[in-house]
Amino acid sequence: MPSTLDQLLDSIHPRRTLDETARRAEEAVNSFAKDSSQITDWEEFRTYVSRFFCHVEAHVLRMRSAPEFDEEFAWDRCLKVIKRAFGANGEKAAYEMARTGNQGGLYAVLKKVAQTLAEQYAHNEITGRVYAYWNELSVEQQLAAGQEYLDKYGHLLPSELTEQSGARVRTNLPTVLEKHPDLMQRLGDIGRS
Repeated sequence: MPSTLDQLLDSIHPRRTLDETARRAEEAVNSFAKDSSQITDWEEFRTYVSRFFCHVEAHVLRMRSAPEFDEEFAWDRCLKVIKRAFGANGEKAAYEMARTGNQGGLYAVLKKVAQTLAEQYAHNEITGRVYAYWNELSVEQQLAAGQEYLDKYGHLLPSELTEQSGARVRTNLPTVLEKHPDLMQRLGDIGRS
């Protein structure tokens, strides 16, 4: 019978979190109405990308329909994702891509926004599940979970985390668990290359 740690790790497996959320974001990109491949007006860009952001968010979160569109609110939230995706002046870089068609143009902007939003929501889901699991454990169970994780996955971790009986893993197990899907995904990618 799987332990509660095994159940948690199964629920946050990249196939169920990272990959599934990325699939829904890709579906949103493909289902969004694209009027043109370039946008040369800043206000039109803001409106278009804000609508796209809401469309992707609705798909990623499995909403039946997007909430009523409020452009200022949507743009403020979208701008954070754009900056995460393209850097501190990301809105300028993204607009230039959409305006000129360079570096993949508008489509590349939409793909990057969708991908970044999907990663953010997948990691939020993972974090929520990890802390729901962790907060249900007694101190003894938390210590046992740290040992169980080291026994099962310690060989995959960098040696600086596992030295001294894995004290760094044990004291930071929730953080380690949050990063577990990324580790499993990277290991899966190695097997495919």
